[in-house]
Formats: sequence, C-alpha cells, structure tokens
Amino acid sequence: MNLTKQIKKLEKVIKEGSNKVFTMYLNTDPSDPDQQGGEWKIHLKNGLNNFEHYLQEDDNKEELQNFQLVKQKVKKYVLGNEQNFRRGIVIFASADEAVWFAARLQVRLKTEFYWQETPVLGQLKTISTDYPKAGIILVQQDEVKVVESNLNEVENTVYYELDLETDDWRQKLGPRKANNTSGLGSTNAQKDNFKNRVEANKHRWYKSIAPKLDKRAKDNQWEEIYVVGEADASHEIESQMNKPVNKVIHKNMLDHEESKVLDEVFG
Repeated sequence: MNLTKQIKKLEKVIKEGSNKVFTMYLNTDPSDPDQQGGEWKIHLKNGLNNFEHYLQEDDNKEELQNFQLVKQKVKKYVLGNEQNFRRGIVIFASADEAVWFAARLQVRLKTEFYWQETPVLGQLKTISTDYPKAGIILVQQDEVKVVESNLNEVENTVYYELDLETDDWRQKLGPRKANNTSGLGSTNAQKDNFKNRVEANKHRWYKSIAPKLDKRAKDNQWEEIYVVGEADASHEIESQMNKPVNKVIHKNMLDHEESKVLDEVFG
C-alpha cells in the first residue's frame, strides 16, 4: 500500500454543502487491554449514531440521507472484515463515492470519527512517518536475513547464506534451517575455528553481499534501512552499503519471529 500517494490524493478533497466526507479511525487491536470485550463494536455504533442523531435534530434531510449511505457502506466493510481484523481500521468515504479509502492496518489507532468538508489526516500522516516502507537487515556471521516491511507489517522475508566452499552468498528458498557450523552440535574447537574464520574474512564477506542489499533497497523502494546484529557484523554491513542506514541495533535477532523484529525496530 502506497500511503503517501493516498494522503496526497485525500489532501485535495474538499466537499461543500450536504455531501461531506466521513473520516474514521477505529482501534480494533485485540492485544489492547481496553479491547478485550470487543469494545470496538460499541465505539463504532456510538460514533455512527451520534452523527445521525445530530443531523436528525438539525432537520437536514439531504445531509442525513448522505450520511446514512456512508454509514451503511462503512458498517458493511467493518463487519465484513471482522474475521480478519488487525490493530486498526481507517476509512474515508463520501456518499457520492468520489471518496472511498478503507484499510486494515497493523498499527494501533486512537478511535476518532469526523463528518466534515475535508478528510482528517492527522493519524494517517503520523502512521506514514512512523512506519515507513523499510528494509531490516539481520546479520549473524555467515547468514543474512532481510525483512521488508510496510506500515508495521511484513511484506517479504529473504535469507542469504554464505557458501563456505566458494565464498558466495546465495539466496535461500524455503524455510531456513539451523546453521550447524557454529551451533549446539559443533565441538568447541569447531566453534572457535569458525569464529576465527568469520573474524578474518568478515570484511570481504560483507563487502560481497552489500551490492545485493543495495539493489534490493533500490528495486523495492525502501524508505528506511535498519541493520540488526552483533556490533562488529552490523557496523561492517553498514560501512559496505552505498545506501544510507537509518539505524544500527546491536542485537542478535536473526532467529526471532518477524513480529518481534518489527517491535524492536518500530516499537
């Protein structure tokens, strides 16, 4: 999802008269303590009904009809996606259907409702800034894992493993297997030898994979780059890349779940 493009499009929207724009930010995060009882249903009902009651009291029949059309469409979208909720829902809508943007996001939102001449874009802009399209490079000795994310959601994960016989980095297909070269199944001597080999060759090894990472960053339009790993390895990767790295995090997280990695980077 290109949120920047959507924001620019919505910034141009100005409605007049009875055909206004509805804005909704709805917190549906199941991990939120305030959402344990499905409180989003109450917030949705109250938020929609409040505008309807106000327009009824104002005796603005045309605007009321427009809002009711939007209300039906909003309820249909929300209830139709109830089994596939993430942390929040964003909707912008108008009765004439000139405006319709709806998205389920892996970002917690503050529940808000608006019915006015222009869309209210504050939270959407904050989300776009705080959760950009990013490449997260996790490095651990002879392995590199790339997690590509957008709006706090994993889009793709790619593994590279160094062939110790040829010193070539190869992209791995399928699930990653544990590396036994330095793992629990190795003897202390094997571990020490491997550690020494990494130390002696890390500059050359990481220099050879840096162009692959730079190309991936360019092709997939990463807006930000993060490198996660032990200090020596992560800074070596950073120094070898042409693309600027936004932040280096000194943690070995290559074997962690992608969601934990995103929490570490964007939390």
